[in-house]
Amino acid sequence: MVPDAVRMMEWIETVTSRGIRRPGYPADDWTAAWAAERFTEFGLHDVRLAPVELPVWRPVTAALVVRLDADPSRVVRVAASALPYTTPKAIVSAPVRREVVPGAIVVPEYTFTELPQSYVRDLATAAHDPEGVFDELVQTLPFQLDYLDVIQGVMDGGAAAFAGALTGVPWETRDYYVPYDAVHRDLPAVWLSGGDSRRVLDLVDEGPCTGTLTVESETGPAVSHNVIGTLPGRSDQWVIIGSHHDAPWASAVEDASGIALVLAAAQYWAGVPERDRPHNLIFLLTAGHMAHAAGTRAFIEENRGLLGDVVLQLHLEHAARRCVVVDGELVPTGDPEPGWWFTTRKPELESLVAAALVAEDLRRSFVLPPDVFSPMPPTDGAFFHPEGVPLVHFLSAPMYLFDSADTLDKVHEASLEPLTRAAIRIVEGTAGWRRA
Repeated sequence: MVPDAVRMMEWIETVTSRGIRRPGYPADDWTAAWAAERFTEFGLHDVRLAPVELPVWRPVTAALVVRLDADPSRVVRVAASALPYTTPKAIVSAPVRREVVPGAIVVPEYTFTELPQSYVRDLATAAHDPEGVFDELVQTLPFQLDYLDVIQGVMDGGAAAFAGALTGVPWETRDYYVPYDAVHRDLPAVWLSGGDSRRVLDLVDEGPCTGTLTVESETGPAVSHNVIGTLPGRSDQWVIIGSHHDAPWASAVEDASGIALVLAAAQYWAGVPERDRPHNLIFLLTAGHMAHAAGTRAFIEENRGLLGDVVLQLHLEHAARRCVVVDGELVPTGDPEPGWWFTTRKPELESLVAAALVAEDLRRSFVLPPDVFSPMPPTDGAFFHPEGVPLVHFLSAPMYLFDSADTLDKVHEASLEPLTRAAIRIVEGTAGWRRA
């Protein structure tokens, strides 16, 4: 009864075809309503759209012009991409510097983190690596480790503006949606593509330069919606199966693939008789992941009385295809990106997840503690962790995750059915469990 990969890819294509799904955008509102229709079509109970207040951010324009002071005819003009939720409108003329200098337009070079999988394996409680690739495989993450604070040092140094140079990103892009916590940062800030950055920095290296950075965006309050549906089971306990429906771009992996995984689970469990469902089930597609997980936080606040009866919160994000870069272009491979299964430190739960990965041959997978990288897992459902809710959160982090390059060809189609079946195995394995 598990929907096949063809059906799941149809769902993913339907979602991505609507365009950019940032919080408060029309495409995201459409996706929430469409997902609610699917929940109703499958036969879920109490299907509803729960409002979530959050800030909306829409970029309008961004550009940087740099002139050599000794010869103003020497000029570089480049388009740019504004950082989310930074100063919405500004025209800044100031010296251009590589290093942080008060009053300057600072152009620091930015590179992605390289993560050896042998290091992650040492942190894991279990791993499934039948190919034996983890000894040599190095993953390019889509960020530096301080990605949410990427402009903080420039702000603290009194700079006039930030123009991040994406020279260390393996392909040519300025479409980098970071940071994504919806925190307002009072500094004009943009990203420059690697090629444009090198043109700017080459001029700066010739001598003192003056630049003009222009940026305009729109901000304001908006209302998005969590999509919720339920199914009764034979227990009075609950399992929550979730993902998020918003995205930085049209984003096939982040997180149209997560939407498809939740829909597949919902359709499967709707076809199972109530007596064979181990617990009551909630299916949840949250709003505002790109706004500091606003939908997850709202769901928790509205359902605190339920959390004590939740035996498992299962989050499913990013069925990603690993890419390599050839001649500056992203080229999808046939392999999945390494998968992280953040699992609460309960031996019976960790063993259950590890067994599901082997049973479904989800290669290149790790079972990891939720707090292995930070106090909470880097997932949309992270805020369930400090509430003490037992969780299993699947996530992968391909290098293109926050970029407009996240297109349909980046979905690891071959993983969609095994991921769904693994999620089903994990839920089935909680039969008889109680929070007590």
